Amino acid sequence: MRFLSLPLLLLSAVAVFITGDGAGAATLGLDLHHRFSPTVRHWFDSRGGGGGASSWPENGTAEYYAALAAHDRALHGRALSSSPPDLTFSEGNVTIRITSLSFLHYAMVTVGTPGATFLVALDTGSDLFWLPCDCYGCASSSSLNSMPVSLYSPNASVTSQAVPCNSNFCEQQKTGCSGVTGSCPYKVVYVSNDTSSSGIFVEDVMYFRTEDTQSEIVEAQIIFGCGQDQTGAFQEHAAPNGLLGLGMEKVSVPSILSSAGFTSNSFSMCFGHDDIGRISFGDKGSLDQDETPFNVDQLHPKYNISIIGMLVGNAAIDADFSVLVDTGTSFTYFTEPIYSQLSKAFHEQVQDKQYTTDSKIPFEYCYIMSSGTSNVPTVTLTTSSGSPFPVNYPIIAFPVQANELAYCFAVAKGDKLNIIGQNFLTGLQVVFDRERMILGWKKVSCYDVKNSGSLPTTPRNSSSSHPGAAGPNINRPEAKKETGNNNQVTVATSPANYSTNLMNNLILFLFLLHLINI
Repeated sequence: MRFLSLPLLLLSAVAVFITGDGAGAATLGLDLHHRFSPTVRHWFDSRGGGGGASSWPENGTAEYYAALAAHDRALHGRALSSSPPDLTFSEGNVTIRITSLSFLHYAMVTVGTPGATFLVALDTGSDLFWLPCDCYGCASSSSLNSMPVSLYSPNASVTSQAVPCNSNFCEQQKTGCSGVTGSCPYKVVYVSNDTSSSGIFVEDVMYFRTEDTQSEIVEAQIIFGCGQDQTGAFQEHAAPNGLLGLGMEKVSVPSILSSAGFTSNSFSMCFGHDDIGRISFGDKGSLDQDETPFNVDQLHPKYNISIIGMLVGNAAIDADFSVLVDTGTSFTYFTEPIYSQLSKAFHEQVQDKQYTTDSKIPFEYCYIMSSGTSNVPTVTLTTSSGSPFPVNYPIIAFPVQANELAYCFAVAKGDKLNIIGQNFLTGLQVVFDRERMILGWKKVSCYDVKNSGSLPTTPRNSSSSHPGAAGPNINRPEAKKETGNNNQVTVATSPANYSTNLMNNLILFLFLLHLINI
């Protein structure tokens, strides 16, 4: 009850009196006076209060109400503020896309007591946060080209506890678990072929940092997966040190933070041209962002939006389909007939010679870049709200010979789902507002977004015409500029720079490994 007694002492002066009821019984009473009342003013001055009560605001004035509100905020903090401060991970809000690990964005998170740090993939297409733990089927260093694998150990954290079968949480997950002493199991199957994670649920402390002037550490109790067995892509190249689901279900980290009152029920991710990004929990975006509503399936809610048109260069295409916005997917996938309509419209406006790629590359429409520069059509999706969703980088580029580059329209044919992956999100700050049930986006530089990160926060080659020119991603043209034609952009790059880009990626990756002590 300490929280309740402190405001009483600070906001009021207390007088104790005893009265009788005529039958000999006594009643204990409290005479309460507001701190700015005449009685308290006299009491304060009579005891030589520093500065005197004459400086206190007069009752009923604007200063009077402002003083009351200031004390309320000071005493009750987040509970009385219009919205709680945004949070990010305790290690900082920086994310990085790592080419060698499935082109996904990763962030550093700290869990347990003492804290252990993990480089985890960020995935809006799934819900569960899991870490490799007590493994009998996890990725090994040998399968990841000698990359070390970090493991979470419940026994090494004094704040870790297993989630029992008979807990309300386990019953809500409908795992079929029974008994009092057993641990609650989980298994998540992902869209990628034969890719899954399974193990048991545990609860432990996860550390965050407020993104206000105080920058305070926040400890949140999080239920997550102790991933004992991973299959498919997790054994080869994706999320070897864990995956943090950012979906709409109650088990996701954004849901846990908002339900516990730590943040508003929203978060944002920024996807930089040079593979550096940001993540912020509680961020609702800005008034000038574009927006469109989510299509919400109450049984299986996802970040799904509707597209009603596509503009490729000067070709307008009528459309009516839904698409999943998934940061856990590297590239963008469309089913037929959407895929053919979009790809053929792009192909018909490209002047470069078509290039036949290796069968491992999933893109059908590829070209040889003309003398280091090419004009490619712009791509814009029209959402159900009427707002345009700009695709800043519709292509990927790669060297094919010593002095020759090729590029591909980075859209692949999907079997069942339409998915906007990370490549279509580049250059945007994307807001996943689960209170208003809208997706928001805005063209930004992630270096202009508030920074609380420990990784590099300035472009590695600020003198370049494009801030990502010396960045680690080799699958993107080095320079991009608008032409006089609003339906085309000019891309240019040099094969010689790709070796530098690869080295920068390696150096940055080794730096990350050093930070997480593996």
